[in-house]
Amino acid sequence: MTDAVAERYDRFARAEAPGRSDVYVEWATGVATDAAVQGVLERLTPQQRQPPLVFAVSRLLGAPVGGYRPWRDFVLAHADELVTECARRGVQINEPLRLAALLPALSLIEGPIALLELGAAAGLCLYPDRYSFRIDGADGRARRLLDPSDGPSAVRLRSAVSGGLPELRVPEVTWRAGIDLDPIDVRSPADRTWLESLIWPGEHERSERIAAAMAIVAADPPMLRSGDAVEQLEAVVAQAPAGAKLVITTPGVLVYLPRPRRLELIERIRALDAHWVTIDPPALHDAWRPAIDPAAFRGFAVALDARVVADADPLGRWWEWHPGIGPDAA
Repeated sequence: MTDAVAERYDRFARAEAPGRSDVYVEWATGVATDAAVQGVLERLTPQQRQPPLVFAVSRLLGAPVGGYRPWRDFVLAHADELVTECARRGVQINEPLRLAALLPALSLIEGPIALLELGAAAGLCLYPDRYSFRIDGADGRARRLLDPSDGPSAVRLRSAVSGGLPELRVPEVTWRAGIDLDPIDVRSPADRTWLESLIWPGEHERSERIAAAMAIVAADPPMLRSGDAVEQLEAVVAQAPAGAKLVITTPGVLVYLPRPRRLELIERIRALDAHWVTIDPPALHDAWRPAIDPAAFRGFAVALDARVVADADPLGRWWEWHPGIGPDAA
């Protein structure tokens, strides 16, 4: 099993952390050749010992953010505490910038909408109507600027688009709710600290964006239901108000579900009188209608009601409209 831990951390150091966090590159590189730390992580399941979770939990517990040696010493000194905490937590990538990638799909839905997110964490992706959007071209110049109805937001979601630009608009949201195994309440200091720990060291712009989004959410919290999305779906849907179109989003949650559970959730969503907006690895499931070729994508597939409308960075940093496979296809 030690080889599996070493391989996972080596892959993270080489392919996932570069360009995002020099600290995490150093930590993962160290773990990949450190039998003592690998022995601690072997006590966890593969899901529980993934690098972003282990690193975030260690920082939550007080590990120093810097070189590998001080971090290693902390991990070995607090091994039992680290294992216990990792076993009860999961990675909760609550990145509001993902809404920039979902905007092309949301713009196709006539409002007002009742928005329900599965895997909502703190609900930061439930506020597309409270954030500003800046859509840049390949040259870095703004192609579209969109603001909420009451003016520019403290949260500006900036992304780049290549190719054609579809009609975009800020959705009108009249109700918002989320389901998560372990919801985060941004009004709780402990929960805010956990969410901040999930931001990788060096991601200063992301840190500022999430802090501003948390302030918006804290001022008008959504309804967050704790539990399994499959089991809680119908009960939460029943609380959506009449007169608004129900829109269910699954931005990044399906990849964490075992395949049978993933397919069950997709079928339950599609059986409802609701729109479904998702962003997933194109090979994750076969629910796309019509079918797609995963090899044709450089990022994740963004879809409305299972029909792919865009190719996008999973965190929303860029997207590309796909008129050839989207709703305006010939």
